[in-house]
Formats: sequence, C-alpha cells, structure tokens
Amino acid sequence: MQNVVIDKPYQFIPPYPGTFWLRFLRYWVPYHVHKHLGVEQIEWRYLDRLRASLQAGHGVLLTPNHCRPCDPPVVGLIGKETECPTFVLASWHLFMQSRFQGWLMRRAGAFSIYREGLDREALRAASAVLVDGRRPLVVFPEGIVSRTNDRLGVLQDGTAFIARTAARLRARLNPPGKVVVHPLALKYFFLGDLQRAVDPVLCEIEKRLSWQTRSHRPLRERICAVGEGLLALKEIEYLGKAQAGSHADRLHHLLEAVLQPLEKEWLNGPQGDQGVIERIKRLRIAIVPDMAANKVTPEERARRWRHLADVYLAQQLNSYPPDYLDGLPSTERVLETVERFEEDLTDEARVHRPLRVIIQVGEAIEVSPEKVRGASEDPLMVQIREQLATMIAAVTPPVTNSPFASA
Repeated sequence: MQNVVIDKPYQFIPPYPGTFWLRFLRYWVPYHVHKHLGVEQIEWRYLDRLRASLQAGHGVLLTPNHCRPCDPPVVGLIGKETECPTFVLASWHLFMQSRFQGWLMRRAGAFSIYREGLDREALRAASAVLVDGRRPLVVFPEGIVSRTNDRLGVLQDGTAFIARTAARLRARLNPPGKVVVHPLALKYFFLGDLQRAVDPVLCEIEKRLSWQTRSHRPLRERICAVGEGLLALKEIEYLGKAQAGSHADRLHHLLEAVLQPLEKEWLNGPQGDQGVIERIKRLRIAIVPDMAANKVTPEERARRWRHLADVYLAQQLNSYPPDYLDGLPSTERVLETVERFEEDLTDEARVHRPLRVIIQVGEAIEVSPEKVRGASEDPLMVQIREQLATMIAAVTPPVTNSPFASA
C-alpha cells in the first residue's frame, strides 16, 4: 500500500510567498520532467486563453485532469510558458514522504490540504490565492491519479467551493474583480516500442504469480491473463474462491465485499448510494483521526491499518474500467493497464519513455459569486467536467494508435 495516509497530527503547510527558488526551478523542472519522468515532447494549445485572463487581472483557477503521477510538474511548466508561476493545492501526505520533497514542493508553489478531514486553513488559503490574483491556482478536481489517459474520473465539489468563495470576496473589491476557471486537458502519447516496454514488467508479474514467463504469447492475451490471475487471487482472499461472471460484475462484487463490512462498522451501514471515491473518503475520515491523535492502543492501530489497507484496495479496484481493453485499445490504454498492475503490486511503476503530452487550455468559465441552491450538482462543476471531457476526447493521434489494429 502506498503511503497515502499519515497517522500523525495534521499541520497545515501554507503557500510559500517567495520567488527566489522559482528562478532555479524554472530550469530544473523541465530537465526533471524530461530526464526522470520520460516526458520528452510537450505541446501547448490555446495558451492565449490563459494569457488573456492573466492580463485582465482575473483570479485564475486551473483544473487539469489527473491521469499520470507526473501531471503536477508537467502542469507547473505553464508558469515558464506564461511568465507567471502557479500555486498548487496538494495532498498533505505528499509533503510527508521526505523532508527534501516537502521542502521542494513548497518552493515550487505547492501547499497542503488534508483529505482525512475538513481543512478550513487550506480552503481559506486557496481562496486567498484567487482573490490576490497574482498567481494562478492549480487544483486537480479528480483528487487522485486515474491512470486513464482518455477518460475523466469523478470531480470533487470542493473545487467549486473554493472558486465561489473567492468570487464573492473579489466581487467586494473596489473595483470589483472576477474569478475564472480554465480547465486543462492533459493527454499523453507513448512514442516507444510497446512490446519492448511492457515485456519486462509482465515477466516479473508472471514470475510473482509462479507462472512461466509468456513472452511468446500475444500481448493482449498475456495482459488479460495477468489481470484475471490478479483478480482471482483477491477473490480468493476476500470471497473464498474465484468467481464466475463478467469482468465488470466480478469487480463490482469484490469491491462491495471489501467496502460494505467497513461501512457497517465505521459508517453505520452500506453507503452504496454514494460514489466509490466518496465512500473511500468517508471511511478514511472515520478511521484516521483517532490514530492521528494517538487515542488508540497499538492493537487497535494495527487493526485500523488493516482496514485502511482494505480501503486502499477498494481504490485500486475502482481504478480499473472493466471495458478499458475492449475493441482496439490504444497503445496508451495497454501501457496504463500494465503500469497499474505494477503499481498495485509494488507501489511504484517504472517510467516508460518517450512520452509526448498535449496540454490544451479550455475557455474561461466566469465564476458566479452567488450560492447555488437546490441543484443536485454545482453548475460550475458541470461546466468544468464537460469542457474537460470534450477536450480529452478531441485530442487524438494523427493515425491509428492501437497495437492491435492489424490483428
């Protein structure tokens, strides 16, 4: 399990106001993105939209999709392109991985938000960045890395709360100011040899399953077999035996078998009417605070960590769209699936290069300062989601990009 939950008292890490280190980072980050993250080509589209909002003095909120772990530094490069660095809202656990990482993230413009509770300090700071208006604010509304390059996950409503709070405050200025949202669509393309890239990963996973390596088998058959094997092992662990039925039904059944017992204990009953990400968030909020406050015995702490591992498994299961390899899946879908296998088994996926990313800036969405009443979903989130989904779908490779196109 990745270290996404920290069982220590939360301390807010505020935005770093200085700009001295940004002069160094504007040269180091491109090198890091290229050398260590495998992103060797970057194409920007419609940057003029963002430049126009900055020149108008608006408070600017950037809302990218979050399909790969390298997204934050890639998006950060927009500061070099526009001569205007950004602030980024980032999960607190990222600052806790090491002192150096926490130090570097803050100098690069990141400040923390606590996902296991209501973080009023972070919300106030985020709104203040937009009210100040000198630097754009980046918020990843999906909240987690999806590893689905051409699909958009569920967006979190906190994005609209931040934007509307800032819009109300800006409307009171003399003269009044505006807050606008620019969705950012990121889409990556793998330019290397897919078979050569994924074969070592699949060989290692097959050995881990005590299978003979299957490099001689067709790639699609091999990936599906590995996925079937990994799913069956989890079904045996949680359900007693491998299950029958469609892949989608089996994933759903296993997901409910993991979540429902936890919800019965921690949330007074199943929460099936909520989305999976919201259910995971509620469970963590219920489980973690007493651990962080050191109010539990060592035995209870160990039990809660087991429950958090189950919650993490639910998050992993939810990240596998059942139909992602149907039809003629793109090179990127195949690569993402293998990367997800490796990350779920080892907590880290190796970097595959070279990657090309296209970053498209969406049209400005002016944020109304008025509270939304009676709507099942905030209209601002609807606009953000529709723009992102449309832009992601529109960015396609110039030729067919499926390794199975000739099959």
